[in-house]
Amino acid sequence: MPAPHILSVFDQDMDRLQAQILSMGGLVEEAIRDAALALETRDDELAARVVEGDKKIDALEEDINTAVVRVLALRSPAAGDLRTVITVMKVAGDLERLGDYAKNLGKRVPILAQAHRVEGAAASIKRLAKSVRLMLKDALDGYARKDLDLVRDVLQRDVEVDQMTNALFREFLTHMMEDPRSITSCMHLLFISKNLERMGDHVTEICEQIIYLETGTRPEARPKGTSTAQVDVPYPGSRT
Repeated sequence: MPAPHILSVFDQDMDRLQAQILSMGGLVEEAIRDAALALETRDDELAARVVEGDKKIDALEEDINTAVVRVLALRSPAAGDLRTVITVMKVAGDLERLGDYAKNLGKRVPILAQAHRVEGAAASIKRLAKSVRLMLKDALDGYARKDLDLVRDVLQRDVEVDQMTNALFREFLTHMMEDPRSITSCMHLLFISKNLERMGDHVTEICEQIIYLETGTRPEARPKGTSTAQVDVPYPGSRT
């Protein structure tokens, strides 16, 4: 019986890897959604499931990396095929980091459940998390469908995430200055906001990898909003 053509075998390998990437991405989307819900409802059990679920995300990344090494060793891909394999590995790495950030959100739920409640904070965090989750969903859809218009749209939306993060920084810092009881809660909320902003950055890195995969060229530097380090916070009683 003749051996299968090398290209068909390679395509089968890549189909399996893409299926694993999309499965991993689905788990990360779920983790972001559940972590935000756990923060909103102060649900310790749901938060614990997010933390525990990160092990499955990590395991998938290991499986993908092992499969990538196998493809490199057995198929010796060149040019565009090599770019495809490397992109898969890099996207898996970004997804793993997104899972870590979702896990970190979950770990803060038990602390916030015992801390002073900050009015409106849960809803604001939920909106920010939803924006990041939808960015990831669209990035993965663009990857699966080779839809670069959708992928480029996701890149632009990262500016909105930056703007939302900056608004939350102002809000939480103002709460801390006006009500010392909120300091512990707001410190954790500030870290959560920053984690979500960094999650948006990882989604845009995924988008850049997809664009490079399909075009062979790196996209121009993506737009970024004002850094939280540059956020001006009004003092209590200030009109600014």
